[in-house]
Amino acid sequence: MSSLTVYFAENLRVLESLPEESADLIYIDPPFNTGKTQKRTRLRTVAARDGDRVGFKGRTYRTVKLGTKGYRDKFDDFLAFIEPRIRHAHRILKPHGSLFFHLDYREIHYCKVLIDAIFGRESFMNEIIWAYDYGGRSKKKWPAKHDTILWYAKDPENYTFNYEEIDRIPYMAPGLVGAEKAARGKTPTDVWWHTIVSPNGKEKTGYATQKPLGIINRIVRVHSRPGEMLCDFFAGSGTLGEATYRNGRDCILVDNNPEAIETMREMFRDIPVHWIKNIDRRNRE
Repeated sequence: MSSLTVYFAENLRVLESLPEESADLIYIDPPFNTGKTQKRTRLRTVAARDGDRVGFKGRTYRTVKLGTKGYRDKFDDFLAFIEPRIRHAHRILKPHGSLFFHLDYREIHYCKVLIDAIFGRESFMNEIIWAYDYGGRSKKKWPAKHDTILWYAKDPENYTFNYEEIDRIPYMAPGLVGAEKAARGKTPTDVWWHTIVSPNGKEKTGYATQKPLGIINRIVRVHSRPGEMLCDFFAGSGTLGEATYRNGRDCILVDNNPEAIETMREMFRDIPVHWIKNIDRRNRE
């Protein structure tokens, strides 16, 4: 049975306490240093005669605000913040382990140079572009509609890559490849087209920076094996924990944002979780 441990603590302290070579895969989605407060408001519509929305066949609905979750996303020196955490990520990774580092255009090029210095340039395996098509469009520049995920293998000659576990995607021109290939689909490239978490979908938690399960599932299945230990020390809404539990892996999640912990409590309400509140005294709930 999969085990899931959640630390409500500052992640650097947790990382300092983890044994050397104890994680098979690390995925992190740190704050993007946007300079803004990241917020996401959850809404629900209910039928009402005096509603503010009109739906099918002229029926009226009222919008109900369920609450807002968020955090301040601003660092004076982002690289100084992230460097000791990446050094610990390298330390706790097993020899065959991989790091997936998820960021956007603001800091990713600076962080790649930093991670190259810690892991070695030879350990850089892929720059994965997660492309999506949702939200507003600037009229002053090309709209930013992608994130970047850097993949580093601790040992570039010995790492986990389960090719047969790759989910297949439709051909863009199925008529050019024949019926058999079209039915089977193709494997993705280093550009992953996948929608964001639907604002109205069942997957939605209301957490401001939640990433889609489809993206995280792909990383978990291809780059780890059942029973292995995974880690996300910027856990946020806990998507990695859900993916590991679904796929028979163990996981350590860390976050010091009370709203992230609240979100994970709701997400994992039907899953056995080991909650740790105080890393210094190991107080447990």
